[in-house]
Amino acid sequence: MATEYWMSGPVENIPALLQPVAHALLQANREVNTMMQGFPEEKLWEAPRGVAAPGFHLQHMSGVIDRLFTYARAELLSQEQYDQLAEEGKPVATSAALLQRFDEQVKKALQQLSQTDPNTLTDFRGVGRKQLPSTVMGLLFHAAEHTMRHTGQLLVTVNVLK
Repeated sequence: MATEYWMSGPVENIPALLQPVAHALLQANREVNTMMQGFPEEKLWEAPRGVAAPGFHLQHMSGVIDRLFTYARAELLSQEQYDQLAEEGKPVATSAALLQRFDEQVKKALQQLSQTDPNTLTDFRGVGRKQLPSTVMGLLFHAAEHTMRHTGQLLVTVNVLK
């Protein structure tokens, strides 16, 4: 078993205060790709006992990272992001496509983390159309935490369905 990212030292080019975000996203990325190896495509959208299907978790993790990192940049969501949000839970993609999107989203997030000035971490950031109050740090950490939450839920669901 590979050493977890948080025990592997700092991620290159990521500010010290954002290392936990990078570690969590990298760990989730590794675990998701590992658990989905050999997963039957026909079960991607099965929801055992009413829990969310694996396909939903894959869509949602990518979407959460995308949306929260957008808000952290002090930007509003695009129509494309709203359209992707509306598609979450709908069987519109294969596991390969969903995993590729997740991989790409984690890479984009790491790039943004590398360019985030630690002096902005406590700056206000509005969330959603109502501009609910958060901070750069709050958004980035929630993206990491929420991604790990869904990684755990995905792990259980995948193991139940296999």
